[in-house]
Amino acid sequence: MKVEFINPFLSSLLNVMSTMAHMELIPEKPKLKKDNIAHGDVSGLIGMVSPETKGSLSITFDAPLALATMKGMVGEAPDEVNEEITDLVGEITNMVTGGAKRLLSEKGFEFDMATPIVVSGKNHTIHHKSKGPIVIISLKGEAGRAYIEFSFDD
Repeated sequence: MKVEFINPFLSSLLNVMSTMAHMELIPEKPKLKKDNIAHGDVSGLIGMVSPETKGSLSITFDAPLALATMKGMVGEAPDEVNEEITDLVGEITNMVTGGAKRLLSEKGFEFDMATPIVVSGKNHTIHHKSKGPIVIISLKGEAGRAYIEFSFDD
């Protein structure tokens, strides 16, 4: 897995959370993920294709962090994960991939990206669109954790 693909997505997620939700997330060390079970409660998944590779990205939020993110962005939030929260996670996934696409373009990598799919619920699964390893980075926030996963063909 190439770091030059991962860092723009991580930077973009940190930027979106800081500027849009007024939250700071602290990334932990990347790890290899061995299964398809999500670590959080609501996930946005987006496929990506470039001339060099294809793959996918997911961003998963613990429910309390997703709710706090909505409160930070719009001033109010529901009491539980609902359609508003899943829409928000899809929109955040779009913003993060858009920001990363711009950063990658500056480095000469062009990606086409699909529309995000959002899945929620305890122990939901995430199926990445590549044959490569899955790298997961946990990000710690005051209200909970987010997880960003990447998988690209070798």
